[in-house]
Amino acid sequence: MKTKDELIDDLLTLAFAEDVGDGDHTTLSTIGDDATGRQHLLVKEEGILAGVDIARKVFAKFDPSLKMTVMIGDGAHVKPGDIAFVVEGKVRSLLQTERVMLNIMQRMSGIATVTAKYQQRLEGLKTKVLDTRKTTPGMRMLEKEAVKIGGGSNHRIGLFDMILIKDNHVDFAGGIKQAINAAKTYCAERGKDLKIEIEVRNDDEIEQALEAGVDRIMLDNFTPERTRKAVDRIRAVNPSVEIESSGGITLDTLRDYGECGVDFISVGALTHSVKGLDMSFKAC
Repeated sequence: MKTKDELIDDLLTLAFAEDVGDGDHTTLSTIGDDATGRQHLLVKEEGILAGVDIARKVFAKFDPSLKMTVMIGDGAHVKPGDIAFVVEGKVRSLLQTERVMLNIMQRMSGIATVTAKYQQRLEGLKTKVLDTRKTTPGMRMLEKEAVKIGGGSNHRIGLFDMILIKDNHVDFAGGIKQAINAAKTYCAERGKDLKIEIEVRNDDEIEQALEAGVDRIMLDNFTPERTRKAVDRIRAVNPSVEIESSGGITLDTLRDYGECGVDFISVGALTHSVKGLDMSFKAC
């Protein structure tokens, strides 16, 4: 299995392949090979900056001779007019890396900004906001990193690092207990130490999950009122079981769920429909 750094390197290879192709003919035809210059990243919208470390990888991969000087790092609150960093070197390299870098940084900063808003709504509570697998194909590592930069937490990275038994698994497996027991047997036979989480839809499924034993119970599409009752029941039976709320939870309703005492709230909107933070890469 590839490491995070290897996956990011693969992403950058693809990004340059689709953008530069056999050459940036506009730049190659108008800018001399020996021309040098400076560009800075100009923030044009208030938010949380994310992707500075990845931007460094972008420049280094395309042209290791580019020199990047950082003024504002990942996780900082930025406002219009702020300069995040300056890059010096061959003008051809600056122009050919511009769009790849901006696409990544705008996307990551948008995610970090939204995540920060969600987590701030939970201030004073133990509840953490989680991302999901509703990410842009190929960009999951970057988008989940942006969630962490924004103050949120990562759910599982993919299908490989945690067992999450959802409604379809339950239905195909023949029930809650059958699915949980099969997952435990699978892990034991293969020597895998994976957390097991089960998605439940009603009180009966909660009881079955508690009887079978899991690490985390996900309350799917529960109202705040049903959530509070479910949390009380789960804590009474097994206080060590983690509890997650999921399904249709918005920024407006987030606090209501957090106050029910859940450990986590997963929000697909952190990554699946985020607007990028406005910024530009300008000569200076």
